[in-house]
Amino acid sequence: QVQLVESGGGLVQPGGSLRLSCVASGFIFSGYTMNWYRQAVGKERELVAGITPTGGSTRYADSVKGRFTISRSNVKKTVYLQMNSLKPEDTAVYYCNRLGDWGQGTQVTVSS
Repeated sequence: QVQLVESGGGLVQPGGSLRLSCVASGFIFSGYTMNWYRQAVGKERELVAGITPTGGSTRYADSVKGRFTISRSNVKKTVYLQMNSLKPEDTAVYYCNRLGDWGQGTQVTVSS
């Protein structure tokens, strides 16, 4: 069965950085676009970033452009989200996604 396991969340001060990872199993990882979503308390889940199967194309929410970078390793079956210059408004649970499949999420809290 499909499994998506996120890690790397935590508490960070404004301006800090975190790197999220999502290890995938149960499907041919190299054949699928992978996405990161996030959901803050009281808000709808929103797309943060996506990356095509070979990594040749990426897309970002306007709110994170220039600060976040999505990447992947098809050998390691892992997708990453490097988050720099973090802001309090980036606080949310971050989810890895492939089609209708979701990970359990990892909490990111940006606070001084």
